[in-house]
Amino acid sequence: MATQWLSPAEMAAWRSYIGTTGDLMRAIEKDLAPFGLDRGDYQLLAMLSEAPDQRLRMCDLADSLRLTRSGLTRRMEGVLKKKLVARVQSEDDGRVAFAHLTPKGFDLLKTAAPQHLDSVRRLMIDLLSPAEIKAVASAFKKISANLAEQQS
Repeated sequence: MATQWLSPAEMAAWRSYIGTTGDLMRAIEKDLAPFGLDRGDYQLLAMLSEAPDQRLRMCDLADSLRLTRSGLTRRMEGVLKKKLVARVQSEDDGRVAFAHLTPKGFDLLKTAAPQHLDSVRRLMIDLLSPAEIKAVASAFKKISANLAEQQS
């Protein structure tokens, strides 16, 4: 099978993506630093804040964060130590553990969220037209679906 090289437009899109995503994530993380959070901590707290009773089974949280169980254990170390999240055993099944957002974690998230939203708007959203935002969302939805299909 012959290699299908990228066209100039495709190469420009790819290089723009790989050259920008790391910088964008670092800039967003820099804006979270004054709150003692990194992107992973913020994402974990946000997911828990949106969950019923602000808690998720550890295995479900790992899946949502795209982490292995050991990766989630490492991710949880800091937020547990800071008492932003509590690990709670299920009352129904002792084999099941939940990550539960604490009031301290929820308060920190509420404090950090406006800065995070400002960063996302300033660094990405406000630079794009509504059509571009729709195109970005559509493109990454397709990419995500393809990756999920490849893994199954």
